Amino acid sequence: MQQLPKRLLSIDVLRAITMLLMIFVNDASGVKNIPEWIDHAPGKADAMGFADTIFPAFLFIVGLSLPFAIKNRLNKGDSFISILIYILTRSAALIIMGFFHVNFESYSTAAILPKPLWGILITTGFFLIWLDYPETLGKAKKYTLMGLGIALLIAMAIIYKGGDDLDPRWMRPSWWGILGIIGWAYLVCAIVYLLAKGKLNVLIPVLIAFVAINIARHADLFHTRLFLIGDASSVSLTMGGIVISEVYAGLVALGKANRVWIVFGLTGILLIALGLLIRPYTDGISKIRSTPSWVFICSGITILVFELMIYLVDVKGKKNWFKIIWPAGTSTLTCYLLPYYQVSLLYLFHISYPSILNNGFIGLARSMATAFILIIIVGFMEKKRIRLKV
Repeated sequence: MQQLPKRLLSIDVLRAITMLLMIFVNDASGVKNIPEWIDHAPGKADAMGFADTIFPAFLFIVGLSLPFAIKNRLNKGDSFISILIYILTRSAALIIMGFFHVNFESYSTAAILPKPLWGILITTGFFLIWLDYPETLGKAKKYTLMGLGIALLIAMAIIYKGGDDLDPRWMRPSWWGILGIIGWAYLVCAIVYLLAKGKLNVLIPVLIAFVAINIARHADLFHTRLFLIGDASSVSLTMGGIVISEVYAGLVALGKANRVWIVFGLTGILLIALGLLIRPYTDGISKIRSTPSWVFICSGITILVFELMIYLVDVKGKKNWFKIIWPAGTSTLTCYLLPYYQVSLLYLFHISYPSILNNGFIGLARSMATAFILIIIVGFMEKKRIRLKV
């Protein structure tokens, strides 16, 4: 009987591509005179730009990789409680980082420290706390560095000032940020997966329930944001990835891996079609409003791209095609945080790109080059064991 490996290279490549594009679209958002379809669609628009497909793909990939992580721990003999603690601590790390990032957005110019310096210091705190410290490092040194990171975050929280002079405020979760949303979705879906023991006859009804909540809320059937899951868009995307991952594992275990092409192909196309079909009845297509059409369409696109990666990487062995961006798939959180240093340093030292490098096609090429350079730097850091482990 054929079995899946402990880690699918296709998921790593898909994650790397998504991280590359996330850095690119974030950087490109400041480039002038770019095609409208590349950027995020406005919040009130019934539309979706290329940039609006990146974050949902990341949530879906979290779901794709989640069963592998939990199964590996179960196979190592980890207890239910130890896995639950792992889920809780991992979620807490993402939620804490997301909370600081959200407040970074509304940091006041009247605060004690300049905004870019505050951003550099909180990012340094993240690295000190969640660095993948080598086992050869003494415990005393490790815990001293982690304690320094915790103290740094506490200090940055104490001196924080947000809002403006008329409405000054301290840190608060106006929203949870990208990392925070991932953290909450991971928390809910990982616990569901652990309790369900990976059984599709439990996971699929849960996915249907999440999707139904998202549809009902945007069809004006109710307006309450539910505890932990909000409008259920993020948990729908993550649980969708979990279900697809389990379907793939099931087909491989039954020796029917060849069926993945038709199953995934049809599923991806049907989800895109379904998203377009319900568009007029569920608040249109919008990432900002996290509508069901957006959830379905982005899920469908991600499944189709995942299918392509399975073919290229797992079947044809073309891993080396993606060698240059590989660190973005294995040190993803490090990749996500590095631009905070880059952007903060540019602002801190009042460095700006020449207008030619921040305009039109040349500006987009510069943004893509920036994404590649940051990933290459992360690759160098990875070799030196400087990477976050959450």
